[in-house]
Amino acid sequence: MEQSGTSALLQGAVQDLASDVVSALRGGDHVRMSGTGAMDDLEGSFSLAAVRVLGADLLLPHVLFPTPPAPEALAVFRRTVEAFPPRADAAPTVKWSHWAMSRTLMRLGTSPADTSRADTSPLGSPAGTPPTAEPDVAGWLDEATWQVLTHQLAVLAPLAVPGEDCAVARAAQRRAVDVARGFVRAVRRRDWQQAAGAGRWLTLLHGVPETLGLEAGLDFVELMGGSDPRVALQVQAARVMRAAGALV
Repeated sequence: MEQSGTSALLQGAVQDLASDVVSALRGGDHVRMSGTGAMDDLEGSFSLAAVRVLGADLLLPHVLFPTPPAPEALAVFRRTVEAFPPRADAAPTVKWSHWAMSRTLMRLGTSPADTSRADTSPLGSPAGTPPTAEPDVAGWLDEATWQVLTHQLAVLAPLAVPGEDCAVARAAQRRAVDVARGFVRAVRRRDWQQAAGAGRWLTLLHGVPETLGLEAGLDFVELMGGSDPRVALQVQAARVMRAAGALV
C-alpha cells in the first residue's frame, strides 16, 4: 500500500510539472515549478524523481522561446542530471533520455557543473554550443517494427526539438511514413500519450503523407486526452513548432 501511495504521489507530481510546462508553452514564460514545494516537503529526492520522469521537457519552453529558465527550475533540473546517470546496461531509451537532458543544459548554455547561461535564440541552440557525446545505441530503431518504433519515439518525444541532429532524430526522419502509421494506430487504440508524442515528431519530419491530416489529428488527440497534462504538453509543443515552421 505504501509503494502504491508513493507511485500515486509521484504520478501526481509529474502531472503538476507537466501542467507548469504547458502553461509556459502557452504563455512563452518561465516554468514556475508549482509542484516542487510539496515534493520537497515529502522527500528531498522526490522532486528529482519527478523531473527525471518528465525529462528534458521540463525546460522545453526555454528551448523553444528565448527566455532564461527560472533559477529554481534550472537548479533542480541540473541536480537530476547529476543524480541519475544511466548505468552501462540501461535501456537505450534511458540513455537517450539522459542525453536529452544533458543536451538541453548545453542548449541553454549551461552544464551539469555550471548554471551560468549564454544567450539563446528562438527555436535554436546558443552559438558555439558544443554537442554532448551521443549514446552508442540507435540502430535498434532502424530494425524495429513500425509499431515498436512509434512507441519508442513517443517515449523519446523530448528529443523532438528543432535543429536536433542526433541519431534518434535521423532514424525518425528515415521512417516518417512508419511514424505516421503509428500515429493513426495510437489514435485508434486511444493511446493518447503515444499519439501525442508521435504527433510531435511528425510535426518536425519531412515526407509526412498529406492525407494524414496531422493538424486535425492533434486537435482530436487534445480533445480526447487533453485532461492528461502530459498529452497536452506534447500537443502544445507540436503547435509551437508547427507555428514556427520548424523541421529537422
